[in-house]
Amino acid sequence: MSATLIALATQIGVPLIEKILTKRLGAGRAQLATDIVRVIADRAGTTPSDLEILAASDPGIVIEALHEVERMAPEMVALHAAEVEGQFALLQREMDKPVWTWAWRPAAMYGFGVLWFWNIVIIHIANAYWKIALPQSDLAMLFQLNALYIALYMGGHTVKDFVSARWGKVAK
Repeated sequence: MSATLIALATQIGVPLIEKILTKRLGAGRAQLATDIVRVIADRAGTTPSDLEILAASDPGIVIEALHEVERMAPEMVALHAAEVEGQFALLQREMDKPVWTWAWRPAAMYGFGVLWFWNIVIIHIANAYWKIALPQSDLAMLFQLNALYIALYMGGHTVKDFVSARWGKVAK
C-alpha cells in the first residue's frame, strides 16, 4: 500500500484504516486492503492509482475520505470476515462429500500441469539425453483442451450464459 496513505492515516488518527493498510489485522487481508483503498479513492473522487498523488497535492480531500471510510470500516471488516467464513464453510461441506465429487478438479489441474511440463521440458531433455526422437504432443490441441477445461471449470456460468443468449434457454 501507499506509504503516503499509511502516514496520513497515522497522522490524522484513523486506527482501523491504518491497521488494515499495514496488514496488522492478520495475514490474507490483501483483498480487504485493496477494497479499502478503492473506497477511499472513490470518496476522494479519484482512482486508486492516483490517490497517492492527490494525497500529496490536496491532502484535505483525502483526509475527509479517510474519515468517511473509517466510519464504514467496521462493516467492511465484518463483511470480509463473513465472506471468508462462507468460503471456508463451502470448502468444508465439499470435503465431506465423496472424493469423486470434488477430486476431478485438482486432478485435472495437476494432469494438465504434468502434460505441459512433459511437452515443454521433459520430452526435450529425454530426447537429448537418450538421443531418441520421442514425438511431442500437438500443443495447439493441448491448449484447446486446457482452455475448454478452464472455461467450463472457472467460467461455466459464462459459457452457459453465452449459449443461453445465443441459442435460447438452457436447462438449469
